[in-house]
Amino acid sequence: MAEATTTTEENSQQEEQEQAAQSETTTKVQEVDFPQTEETEQNGQAGSIDILLDMELPITVAVGQTKIPICKLLQLGPGSVLKLDKAIDAPADLYLKDTKFATGNVVVVDNHFAIKIERIVGLADSAAAEKK
Repeated sequence: MAEATTTTEENSQQEEQEQAAQSETTTKVQEVDFPQTEETEQNGQAGSIDILLDMELPITVAVGQTKIPICKLLQLGPGSVLKLDKAIDAPADLYLKDTKFATGNVVVVDNHFAIKIERIVGLADSAAAEKK
């Protein structure tokens, strides 16, 4: 019985030491008062959209794609021809990031390639096309 009493006393001493250690490491919290600001009309609608309207976004035009084995890729050089999956009269796809947003035809303007947009694609159309 003396051993059981000693073990109980040791356990209670350990608990007291753990509680003392926890109370020493407790973080003290202080309440902070932030100053109030007044709303101005400029924080609203007019100023916030102007910055977005001036932003430039990269657009990618895909005229087609293909898959080839790496051994053929390593054999490519100047003059090599890759056959793409689209016909010559098929529209090119326009992407904003990874989202298709339009289709159009490739044209030449002032000796530069250009795209004449034929159709704006909605999000539902884009999602349906990706599933195919």
